[in-house]
Amino acid sequence: MQHLKRTAAAVALTASALLVSACSSGTTSDATTNAADGRPIVNKENWPKKTPTSGLTKDLTLPLEAFMASYEDQVTVEQAANDLQQSCMKDYGFDLTLPRAGANPPPSDNDANIERRYGLTDRAEAEKYGYELAPALREHTRQTMRDLSDVEVEVLTGHTKPELPQAPEGVKEGGAFAAPGQGTKPARTEYNGKKLKTGGCIGWSKDQLGAAEADPIIVAQLAGDSLVQSMKDDEVIKALAAWSSCMDGKGHTGLADPYKAMDQGVTSDGEPTQESIALAVDDIDCKKQTDLVKIWFGVESAIQDKQIADNKSGLTGIKERHGKEVGAAREQMATSAQ
Repeated sequence: MQHLKRTAAAVALTASALLVSACSSGTTSDATTNAADGRPIVNKENWPKKTPTSGLTKDLTLPLEAFMASYEDQVTVEQAANDLQQSCMKDYGFDLTLPRAGANPPPSDNDANIERRYGLTDRAEAEKYGYELAPALREHTRQTMRDLSDVEVEVLTGHTKPELPQAPEGVKEGGAFAAPGQGTKPARTEYNGKKLKTGGCIGWSKDQLGAAEADPIIVAQLAGDSLVQSMKDDEVIKALAAWSSCMDGKGHTGLADPYKAMDQGVTSDGEPTQESIALAVDDIDCKKQTDLVKIWFGVESAIQDKQIADNKSGLTGIKERHGKEVGAAREQMATSAQ
């Protein structure tokens, strides 16, 4: 059961983690294309669809997705914050260009990760890539930037630049030694005769957008719980057993659920093999033959409907706050474009 909980939590939160990594590059640039090969930094064609358009999850949307931030909304808020931070820095005399949001999209639009929530579901993708992501989603667009001075860090963040530790005795400066920076201190109170913002330009931008201090992780937690509960439902257990029997008949023995197939099919170097592709295709064919995805989705949808009813006030508040934040972000971006 502990393994089941870890698996369900991982599936439910994978998209969320990917959103963070995709939106939070540590580099910046004022370019509009990748310097390496001329690709556009932000290519919306690679962004995940809000609802799957193919495969066994085509047109499926779980009830809790209504309370999850879409990737497009995440990008909108981050880009608006970037614009505000750049404007704020300019007021202090600094010309700073932050990363373009949306450069490295995740494979799923939100925390539900519906495309792979019940394992692989798109046969056309499986025939090409097995259990791996499409090449476009494995690429990483880099955006380079200059180092920020000590005072720029203070104005931007509201605290001092982390101090780099001294290299141990016998290790030359600039060598292979690397260690985390030391703790920071509050920034100076003013610069160029102007008082610094509370929390720096970053904190100010969040206030301008009405961004919540804490991410509404409760939605992702509920989604993880609903997945765990669904796998203990008699109807899902029966469908999983039928899928496992189907896979056994195709020569893939010992697979209790699609997550086991995924663990077995993922390759060490990220490149699909004939064996992994064959496993992936059989996996999806058995799902279709046993109606596993349809059954599982139906059971989990009912569970989430009850979760929403039990947490209506909190979830409604999250949705309203998110709507206001996105609305403020869109207004800000429209103003910046003028």
